[in-house]
Amino acid sequence: MHPMLLGYNTNGMAHHDPLDAIQLLADTGYRAIGITIDHGWLSPRDAGSDLQLQQIKYALKEHQLTSVIETGARFLLDPRDKHEPTLLSQDTAQSTRRIDFLKYCIDVAAELDSRCVSIWSGITPAGCGTHDAMETLVRNLDPVLQHADDRAIDIGFEPEPGMLIDTTGRFERLLHLVDSPRLKMTMDIGHLYCMSEVPIAEYLERWQDRIINVHIEDMVSDRHEHLMFGDGQIHFPPVIETLHRIGYQEGIYVELSRHSHAADRIVPAAFSFLSPILEQVKQ
Repeated sequence: MHPMLLGYNTNGMAHHDPLDAIQLLADTGYRAIGITIDHGWLSPRDAGSDLQLQQIKYALKEHQLTSVIETGARFLLDPRDKHEPTLLSQDTAQSTRRIDFLKYCIDVAAELDSRCVSIWSGITPAGCGTHDAMETLVRNLDPVLQHADDRAIDIGFEPEPGMLIDTTGRFERLLHLVDSPRLKMTMDIGHLYCMSEVPIAEYLERWQDRIINVHIEDMVSDRHEHLMFGDGQIHFPPVIETLHRIGYQEGIYVELSRHSHAADRIVPAAFSFLSPILEQVKQ
C-alpha cells in the first residue's frame, strides 16, 4: 500500500513566488502540493504561463512532489465578484468562461501528471430554485467531464458550505444525475465538521471509494472558517487513522487560504502538527 502524502495548498502561499513555494514545501518535508491556479500561479491570463508550466513541472519532478490542481482562486475570472462566474451562472456566455477555465485546468493537470482537478458547484444564483440550479450544474458539468475523460484526469468535486452542493448528501443527489467514472470527491475535513456531517470517520468510510483528494484544517461547528490546527474543535488522530484504515493513498492537503501572510510560520507548524499523527498510524 502506498502511504498517504502530506501536502499543502498554494492558496495559503499567495505572497510566495511559485518556485520558492515549491522549494519551501519540499524542504519542510511535504510530499505533495495542491496548486491553486491563480494570479501568478499558471494563470490562463498570463502570457508566460506556458514557460511557467514547464518550470513548475521540472521543479515538481526535481523535488518528487505529487500534485493536484485546485480551482478556487479569488477574482481570477471576475475582478468584481470573488468566485464568479461558476457552473451555475445563468448566462451561457458566463458559465462557458468557467467551463473553459476548468478545461484549461485539466490540461495543466495532464501536463503535470496531477492526481486530479478539484472543483465545486458555485452559489445558487438569486431567484433560481434548487431544481433549476441542479439542472444547470448537470448540463455544464458534462463538457468538463468529457474533457477530463479525454485527458485521463479525475475530477474531485468538493462540497462547499454556502454553495448549491454544500454537503456529501447534496453531492449524492448530483451523482444520481451524472454518470461518469471521472466524477470523484474532494473531501474537506473541516467542511464535514462545520456542516454537522459527523462523526467524520463515518463519512470517510461511507465515501471511501469516491474520495480522491482530502483538504484538512481546523474548524468550529456551524462556522465556515478555516483555522490553524489547535484553534478549532476537531480531534485529528481519528481522522488520520480512518483515512489509513480505508486505504486512502492520495494527498492530505492543508488548506489555510487566509494564512498566506504568515506562511513562513504556518507551513512548518502545520507539518509539525500533522506529520507525527501520520507516522503514528503507519506503525
